[in-house]
Amino acid sequence: MREKRILVTGAGGFIGSHLARKLCTQGNFVRVVDIKWDGYIEEPYYSEKLTLDLRVYENCLRVTKDIDWVFNLAANMGGIGFITQVGAEVMYDNVLINSYIAKSCVENKVERLFFSSSACIYPTYKQETPEVKPLKEEDAYPADPDNYYGWEKLYTEKMLEAFKKDYGLDIRIARYHNIYGPEGTYKGGREKSPAALCKKVAEASNPGEIEIWGDGKQTRSYCYIDDCIRGTIMLMESDYDEPLNIGSDRLVTIDELADIIIKISGKKITKRYNLNAPQGVRGRNADLTLVKKNLGWSPTINLEEGLKRTYMWILSQIRKR
Repeated sequence: MREKRILVTGAGGFIGSHLARKLCTQGNFVRVVDIKWDGYIEEPYYSEKLTLDLRVYENCLRVTKDIDWVFNLAANMGGIGFITQVGAEVMYDNVLINSYIAKSCVENKVERLFFSSSACIYPTYKQETPEVKPLKEEDAYPADPDNYYGWEKLYTEKMLEAFKKDYGLDIRIARYHNIYGPEGTYKGGREKSPAALCKKVAEASNPGEIEIWGDGKQTRSYCYIDDCIRGTIMLMESDYDEPLNIGSDRLVTIDELADIIIKISGKKITKRYNLNAPQGVRGRNADLTLVKKNLGWSPTINLEEGLKRTYMWILSQIRKR
């Protein structure tokens, strides 16, 4: 791939910052933009940094000017506790950002636009048991996401399909399944389950106790950040322009996830269950058939190794505090 002029939106966040750093190391010009910066990744990981609100169209026009590729990861989002509480703000903010970025890409003749969609687009009726079948891309319809965040992501997928049809905008869409790893949000209410559990275990006494949201029997699959970034870049470099799952097809219960982290910590910890806490769908797993066939991609870092890296990083952050 020749060196490109690349924009990464949402580069102050977890996936966006990791992606920008990788694109920089490949020798590209990387412009990053966000409305705030978490500061977990050591700077600089970019060629140019802009702090702007992408809910304003003029700002989207500015950041996409003289750019070849756009990776749009900007979003108002968080873990299950956040997206089950906040609906209107998530939908309003994200629809504005995604619409304005797409429109500005057309206006500024951007070569290709990547959109970070989510496994949250998949219908509730296919995720009602822990022993869930892996979700194929075609399972998205008939639509019935279980939260507003999922509806917003699915709407944007269809909107970009229309932009491709009407304006010839070249698009790539990844449906991320529970991406986790170090240098991401681990406190403040927007953290996702691996980071939340790592933080609980790291802060627990020894012996101690942690709280599990739900009964612990709900299931998920988790993809480590390095695998996610590799798959994202491979998708952007490919000719495949339909939505693709990027995730893992190893299904684990939340109980099993917590047990792995507890073992990594070396502590003696018991689990207490909060059945009134948000827990999302009962089960969710990724079918990787299409991504393996079209990109030759599959995850390489197993859950135990990924959680070890994540736990040790979060532990180091807590010790710094």
